[in-house]
This record gives sequence, C-alpha cells and structure tokens, in this order.
Amino acid sequence: MTPQEYAQQKAAASGSSFYYAFLFLPPERRAAITAFYAYCREIDDVVDEVSDPGIAQSKLDWWRSEVRNAFAGQASHPALQALLPHSQTFGIEARHLLQVIEGCEMDLTQTRYLDFANLKQYCHLVAGVVGEVAASIFGQADPRTTDYAHRLGLALQLTNIIRDVGEDAVRGRVYLPIEDLQRFDVKAHELIKRGTTSDASFPQRFEALMRFQIERALQTYDEALALLPAQDRQAQKPGLMMASIYRTLLHEIAREPQLVLTRRVSLTPLRKLWLAWKVQALGRL
Repeated sequence: MTPQEYAQQKAAASGSSFYYAFLFLPPERRAAITAFYAYCREIDDVVDEVSDPGIAQSKLDWWRSEVRNAFAGQASHPALQALLPHSQTFGIEARHLLQVIEGCEMDLTQTRYLDFANLKQYCHLVAGVVGEVAASIFGQADPRTTDYAHRLGLALQLTNIIRDVGEDAVRGRVYLPIEDLQRFDVKAHELIKRGTTSDASFPQRFEALMRFQIERALQTYDEALALLPAQDRQAQKPGLMMASIYRTLLHEIAREPQLVLTRRVSLTPLRKLWLAWKVQALGRL
C-alpha cells in the first residue's frame, strides 16, 4: 500500500463529513487535504482509542519526534509520507502539525473548561489550526481568509462538542464550560450519568443548556461566513460544504436535544452528499 493509498483509506474509514467536501477538489488539492486529514485522524485516535494516559502520552511524544523528523526529510509514517510532498506547495509547516498534537494532548490532562474563553483556546488548537491549513490547501489569495478559517474551525468544533456530549461524558470529559453548566443548573455528574440519576427537572434544564450551546454555534457559523472575503469564496467551497453539513446537523439536534445524551445524531451519507453538491453546484448553503 502506498502512502497515498493509506491516507485515502484512513480518511474514508472515518466516515467523517469532511470526506464529502474533499470529493469536489482537483486531484493535487484533494491528495493534500486527504493526507492532512489522515494525519489529524492518527493524532485524534491516540487520545480516543488508548485508555492508558501514560501510553497515550508516549505515543503523542513519538508523533512529535516523527513530525520533526519528517520536516528534516526522514518521515517514516505513511500519513506524513503522503503529506510532506505537499507541504511547500500549500505552506504547511511543522508548527501546524505540532499544534494539533498539543490540542489533542489537552484531552489527557484537562477534562473541564472554566469558561468559553478557555474552551476557545482548546478549539483553536484542535480545529482552528486545521481550518487554517485546509484554507491554504483549498486556495487562499486573501490573508483575511485565515480569520474566517479560524472562526469556521471553532464553529465546527462546537458542533462536534454538542453532538458528542453523551459520548464524551462517558469518557469523563465535559467540554461544555462550567460557567454554562452553572447558569442552567446542570451538574457535570448528571451528564456523566446521562441524566439517569437526576430529578424530574433535568430534561428541562438540559434542553435549555443545549439550546444555548446550539444558538452560540449557529452564531459562530454566521460570524465565520461574514469574515470570508469574496475573492476566496469560490476556492473555499469545501469549507462552505462543511458549514452546510454541520449547520444542518445542529438543526437536527435542535429538534430533540435530549438525544445527544444517549446516541450520536447524524445525517445520512446521501444527505451529506446532497448538501455538498448544492454548495458546489449552486453556491448556496
């Protein structure tokens, strides 16, 4: 299996909505973003699939060394072997890849966030930096597009957090800011227990909390779209496809916010493809 085939398989196997946005790119840009996404999946999988924090930390330390070696011309992992040939063309630097590791590393040491400002710092490392690299690969002529990419990355990560509230809580991770939990009188232990030990008021309290999170995420998408320079709108269609898919997912969650505690709400592959095609063909979200 070639490094490129490995990256393609890794990206496709994730089942992520990102994959649908990549389909419409020219071959070189598609190969670059697929390799970068495969790398991000590798790092994310370390934290999600390795139960021992010590082993996970050792693996992340290995990846740090691997990134530095790769940019010194000695990549050994196929994901980086697939990515490095595109690094100069699209301005991908070692610091970008190391920041992704830094963000995922926070999941090993921090399971609560005091306020939204703290959460945004985490989101920037795991999603804003990804958005920055992706925007460069998609095609960026205006430097202001980086601000759009950072804000879109925040919106996408907030959507992930909302979608995965129950799944993350079972792992002991509560990304919803403590200040928000206090505002809506929802306790972290209620999320971890998925509301099974709460009183009769929990559904109402939880729904109010989640509607607040959904509204903030939707507002962040609006802010991101307002930051996108007209000059780059055509090139940045893959990111707009992601915005369309994830905003639609938020509206689905808003219909029954309680569901995120017990299962992952998702869109069908056909619906994702339709939303991506609509952006590609009609330029509309």
